[in-house]
Amino acid sequence: MWFRRRSKGILTKTEEKKKIPDGLWYKTPSGKIVNKEELSHNFFVSREDGHHMRIGSKTYFDYLFDDQIYEELFTEILPTDFLNFSDRKTYKDRLKEAHKKTGLDDAIKIAVGLSKAEPLVIGAMDFEFIGGSMGSVVGEKFARAVDYCIENNLPLLSIAKSGGARMMESATSLMQMAKTSAKLVELAEARIPYISLCTNPTTGGTTASFAMLGDINIAEPGALIAFAGPRVVKDTVGKDLPEGFQTAEFQLEKGFLDFIVVRTQLKDKINLYLDLVYNREIRQ
Repeated sequence: MWFRRRSKGILTKTEEKKKIPDGLWYKTPSGKIVNKEELSHNFFVSREDGHHMRIGSKTYFDYLFDDQIYEELFTEILPTDFLNFSDRKTYKDRLKEAHKKTGLDDAIKIAVGLSKAEPLVIGAMDFEFIGGSMGSVVGEKFARAVDYCIENNLPLLSIAKSGGARMMESATSLMQMAKTSAKLVELAEARIPYISLCTNPTTGGTTASFAMLGDINIAEPGALIAFAGPRVVKDTVGKDLPEGFQTAEFQLEKGFLDFIVVRTQLKDKINLYLDLVYNREIRQ
């Protein structure tokens, strides 16, 4: 209960302090408190410190495709528990829980639409679905996206966000690294552009395959990009790691990335690159 003091010094009861509804504010890693509605208007990038909030495939599609119009492809491909895998839970139960929690069928969505009036295919990963892990569905959808691009002569953009291979599918998940890499050879032979965008985090088998095989490899600021996480590396080598180890900025300095792009400029930068590749008139 809250009180206020009248001018004569008498304390009187006031109304209960109004509660602020949950979910209105977001605290960035640097400690800045940002209004979520303001964040959404700035593509979930904090104006206070430039922090890029993690977003899902639908939000990327809405931003990158003109008028938020696109067609999702290969929705019929769904994960199954073909190994009857079980640890603390069965894989089948994990899939059901992930779907119920996120509304997603797996960790990647493929869509085609127009971006600045030019056709583009995008494969965007969702970390919320079992940590964005790469299993057989991710590999198959990516492979079919490559085939679709070759058949229709369309450029491909992948947006990686992954904790690595999906352990519940054992060696089958590891095979997706070879599968996606081999399909990208076919895309290159067809002379079709492939852009890889690494977001936070891009790790494990995803990094070891299609996330680092772009004709141009780019990243959002501050993204963690690695094969093994920094704690694992430190425990393995037994040494302190450099400042900012495995961030996008560190990878750019070491030559693993071509450039870092702020999300608010992403659509412009992607289309500028494609205009240059296709020798098209540069559009504003």
